[in-house]
Amino acid sequence: MTQQMTRPANPATCDPRTSVTRSLLGYGVIAGPVYIVVSLAQALTRDGFDLARHPWSMLANGDLGWIQITNFMVGALTTVACAVGLRRALTPGRGATWAPRLVGAYGVSLLGAGIFRADPAMGFPVGTPQGPGAISWHGMLHFACGAVGFLCVIAACFVIGRRFAAAKRPGWAVYSRLTGVLFLAAFAAVATGAGAIWANLSFVAGIVIIWAWLSALSLHLYRQSTPEHA
Repeated sequence: MTQQMTRPANPATCDPRTSVTRSLLGYGVIAGPVYIVVSLAQALTRDGFDLARHPWSMLANGDLGWIQITNFMVGALTTVACAVGLRRALTPGRGATWAPRLVGAYGVSLLGAGIFRADPAMGFPVGTPQGPGAISWHGMLHFACGAVGFLCVIAACFVIGRRFAAAKRPGWAVYSRLTGVLFLAAFAAVATGAGAIWANLSFVAGIVIIWAWLSALSLHLYRQSTPEHA
């Protein structure tokens, strides 16, 4: 006699849509850490670069500038992938349309920042005269891309904060809004600080803060999309 066995369904198995969403959010988890680690590794090892005086975008200059340009490109692609994941994970609900669009715009701005290099200045790369130097057309476009992208991701913080507030998640609401405020202050500092050490270091802190928020948000939504939370 043949006994037929029926294998029980595995509750931990994701459906295809959820699996894709989690993969996209996974890019959001790693986007910031990869960008920060690669930038800091160069900042601490490249000859003539001063972390307190030179913005990370200047690393795109010199013989090794291709590393930072590639870093911008990888950051752009992973951030855009994250934005698609956010659109899938946040739907339906408040902010499901604009938060992903704003994060996606930030990703596109990183692409632009990689294409249009910041100008050499303040003695970097080695051999560059001290001082701010002349601003080229690609330097102006680099700054414009950065400004648009930074304002978009700041707005995304507040859109997400509003969503969490409506969902009665005060911790996440405060964290998201505070991140937006801090990064806005850091961006204002570097834009008006005329190369001052305090302004540049404030901006470095702001970059770390905004990427940490995007990673934390992506990880939170990744976990929420697991079968046990579905």
